[in-house]
Amino acid sequence: MSEAENENPVSIDENKGASQRVGFVSLGCPKALVDSERILTRLRLDGYEVVPSYDDADVVVVNTCGFIDSAKQESLEAINEAMQANGKVIVTGCMGKGADAELIKSKSPDVLSISGPAQTDAVVDAVHEYVPPSTNEASHYSAQVPAQGIKLTPPHYAYLKISEGCNHRCSFCIIPHMRGDLVSRPISEVVAEARKLVASGVKELLVISQDTSAYGVDVKYKLDFNEGVALETRMQDLAEALGQLGVWVRMHYVYPYPHVDKLIPLMAEGKILPYLDIPFQHASPRILKAMKRPAHSEKVLERIRKWREVCPELVIRSTFIVGFPGETEEDFAMLLDFLEQAQLDRVGCFTYSPVEGAPANALADQVPEDVKQDRQRRFMETQARISAERMQAKVGTRQRVLIDEIAEQGAVARTMGDAPEIDGNVFIDGATHLAPGDLVVVEIEEADEYDLWGHLV
Repeated sequence: MSEAENENPVSIDENKGASQRVGFVSLGCPKALVDSERILTRLRLDGYEVVPSYDDADVVVVNTCGFIDSAKQESLEAINEAMQANGKVIVTGCMGKGADAELIKSKSPDVLSISGPAQTDAVVDAVHEYVPPSTNEASHYSAQVPAQGIKLTPPHYAYLKISEGCNHRCSFCIIPHMRGDLVSRPISEVVAEARKLVASGVKELLVISQDTSAYGVDVKYKLDFNEGVALETRMQDLAEALGQLGVWVRMHYVYPYPHVDKLIPLMAEGKILPYLDIPFQHASPRILKAMKRPAHSEKVLERIRKWREVCPELVIRSTFIVGFPGETEEDFAMLLDFLEQAQLDRVGCFTYSPVEGAPANALADQVPEDVKQDRQRRFMETQARISAERMQAKVGTRQRVLIDEIAEQGAVARTMGDAPEIDGNVFIDGATHLAPGDLVVVEIEEADEYDLWGHLV
């Protein structure tokens, strides 16, 4: 539940000579964004021009999100809008399977094609069918597509997806139903992609998957080779290889398996960023069991303590659910106590929301909505105080930051402990001579619960 939603009718400044034009709407999490990038890369290689408006498009592709009901509603609205404005719509993504696909058909019966997540071939084939490609050779367009492919992120950072699917069966989640079981990409392929991204100017690689810690489990940690170097298909070897590329490497969606401990020395040595994105979800053993999640909050606290002993700079981001079926005031008090003891740096909190097809829907003792909202408020008040204290401790320190944008009055940047779009910013007054992608050192002067202010050193 930690994914930030992203909606953008995609606009890419491409060769205006192409006659076939595709509009593109990308919804959902960074993993879906990578799917969109892959589809757009294939279409550009086939000579299609990507346009920013429905009116200019010969066909529109909508990459849907189906993670929670509000995301499904947003996807249905986007499909309807595209149908009303253009009329030729191809649907793909997490709503493209099972009951959700039938729902799309009932709401918009004239959509041209529906496919599931990460089904690049199906989308491209559908575009070919309804808007045939140019008769020119595909190689005619290869020079117009960068080696790293089309990217929808700013040039200085990129998402690196290392696997599809998930082997967990959390009772509140339907991702395995939508995206299937874990399928890890070959580590040589992942590292080769990373090298291309770095060569293109990317300064930060954001490693994503549904379960980064499980990388390689499905292929039994198969041995692979990258530029003559033997690597096992596992998270530690991947982190070591990426850590040699000379850019920021940030690990997302990490489950706290025992082997995560092996990443911490790499962070202390500066090979990868001292940042872990771990979805703990709750602290009550009873609720964690109902969620079908690991239920050892005491062990988690001890591991966090040991991690910080090895790497004091470690920043931990997490997400939690309040109001899960059966959650009592005692369970919630345990969660607040966990927050106080864990002293996490970045935290998101969601109220439990039923998702069609999730086993948790059938659990007894559903929590009233007003109680959910009250617990979310109390949770965030507690975490805001903790976050403010941890941020205040950075005042007077020097931080290496990555510039994200230049505004009228200065630069907006991020520290090593801040992922784009979901964490905080560093505001640097007067630093308008800098450029996105610059790495500079800033002395921190002020802080609030989430953001920092400072000046260039």
